[in-house]
Amino acid sequence: MANKTAMPGKQSGKVISGLNKLRRSPLIILVHLSVLLLVILWTFPTAGLLISSFRDKEQLAISGWWTALASSEQNLITRTAPPNQQQLIDGVYLLEGTIEDIEKTDGILRFGWTSREPEAYQAGTTAEMGNDGTLMVDSSGNYQMTSVDPFTGSRGKRIFYTALTPPAFSLDNYIEVLGSEGIGQSFLNSLTVTIPATIIPILIAAYAAYALSWMKLPGRSLLIAMVVGLLVVPLQMSLIPLLQLYNVIGNFFGVSAKTYLGIWLAHTGFGLPLAIYLLRNYISGLPKEIIESARVDGATDFDIFMKIILPLSFPALASFAIFQFLWVWNDLLVATVFLGNGESELVLTGRLRELLGSRGGNWEILTASAFISIAVPLTVFFTLQRYLVRGLLTGSVK
Repeated sequence: MANKTAMPGKQSGKVISGLNKLRRSPLIILVHLSVLLLVILWTFPTAGLLISSFRDKEQLAISGWWTALASSEQNLITRTAPPNQQQLIDGVYLLEGTIEDIEKTDGILRFGWTSREPEAYQAGTTAEMGNDGTLMVDSSGNYQMTSVDPFTGSRGKRIFYTALTPPAFSLDNYIEVLGSEGIGQSFLNSLTVTIPATIIPILIAAYAAYALSWMKLPGRSLLIAMVVGLLVVPLQMSLIPLLQLYNVIGNFFGVSAKTYLGIWLAHTGFGLPLAIYLLRNYISGLPKEIIESARVDGATDFDIFMKIILPLSFPALASFAIFQFLWVWNDLLVATVFLGNGESELVLTGRLRELLGSRGGNWEILTASAFISIAVPLTVFFTLQRYLVRGLLTGSVK
């Protein structure tokens, strides 16, 4: 009887649970769709950048990455055989031959003999030129140019044509970037700047976060408010005053301000507010009983910090390390101001900028440069990403 009386309660509980799921389903669907949209918004540009980095630079200049797997039309220019190869047939001078590199295309679509009308004639037809001359180009790339007057000059005549070119992929962009002079030194310079500029602020911020969380300090609330206020200070506002201060200190000690020590200190100063804020929120959320038990056992603040706080705070430390490493590695402005543009001081981002030239030439190598520059940050991110969400969420809900 007891089981029979319990059955209606169980059934009603299942009904209520089912109703709750139905009520939550629209919100769950909305969340899933939002996440899917964000993934698409980030994945498509990245996929396009990756595909473009392997494309032929001529095709890259005339068509988008989404056409990379299909043949595309390309406007090209070639020249006929030189005039010294002309033939006189029935009183008409003839230049004939085959367009160079025709095997790299899927055939000729249109052609023209003047730059004003480069696609005026369909392949296989005969175009009337000036001075009673004619030009014929077939789809296979064979051409015939005739004239009643002899061809003159040392070079062949121009032929404009539109060809259907198949997809072309190569490693030329990567080879050009990796083979450029000084790229290896710039890579080492970036590592020399980034690794200490990531470790130093983490060490300082961890001590400060513990002090602001668990030590009784006069004016602690004011210090926390100052740290939060520093988060909104624009980097660009402090660059010039900070550089002037470095120059004064450097002149006083007789050393140059543009050294690795200077840029380490600059990145440390710019990264400390966020580091202290994140770590303080995380550390202050740790169980109070653990800290009190350690103090009862006679542990000092240094012992508590080294043996308890640091091991428990690794997710938050890893989260900030990812952000700081990415920011310093991709930085160009601070490196230019505090390190300089000398050949031996250029970081990787500065070297890649120099490859483009003063007028932005060779812009097609930007795609390969982007993936070369993000190789190290991606490695760091995928190594520590499992701690990222856990550390950020724990430190942001306080």
